[in-house]
Amino acid sequence: MLFGSIDYLNLLPFQVFMKKNSQYHANISKSKSVPSVVNSAFHKRRVNAAFISSVTSKRCKCTDVGIVGIGNVYSVLLVKGETKSDKASQTSNQLAKVMGLDGEVMIGDRALSYYLAGNEAIDLSAEWFNRTKLPFVFARLCYHQHTIYIKNIATKFAHTKVFIPQYILKAEAEKRDISPRDARWYLEHIHYKLDYKAKKSLKIFLKSTFM
Repeated sequence: MLFGSIDYLNLLPFQVFMKKNSQYHANISKSKSVPSVVNSAFHKRRVNAAFISSVTSKRCKCTDVGIVGIGNVYSVLLVKGETKSDKASQTSNQLAKVMGLDGEVMIGDRALSYYLAGNEAIDLSAEWFNRTKLPFVFARLCYHQHTIYIKNIATKFAHTKVFIPQYILKAEAEKRDISPRDARWYLEHIHYKLDYKAKKSLKIFLKSTFM
């Protein structure tokens, strides 16, 4: 099967999990890109399953695994100035609109590097938490087919504490021109299980979107 994967640091734990579980890794081919491209590939059925932007997941078959922020995530930012969407994003662009915030949306590794360089910006996940006291769901693991297979992967991943070997962390950090220490620190702020509060938050957000 073909799996669509967001090519950002925040999914590194899932990628490591898949590699360590050969029964899954051997049966999956991957197509990596930015969220907006992965979304398009999924909805056009060019991939069988993918982490897709939550705002596009309303009528999809999804698991209880995704990309969740509880407060600051440091990679979904709003920079003061001219209002501008991030072409790589869909959910974060809508999140800024829902909260009535103006500025430039910046997501992913580019946003993380921007923050680590000492630049000022609004963390959109933190802003949502401040307003709702709920986590924010940026993406969900959804699928078209292979239901049992994908649900098994999601369940096992949700209950596994993934250890990322230093050599992998170092290689991924170098790709993004950040330190392994910063990469590990960043990943401590990313969550993957959609619990009751995350699902409640997602429902509120989806009711508020313009898509």
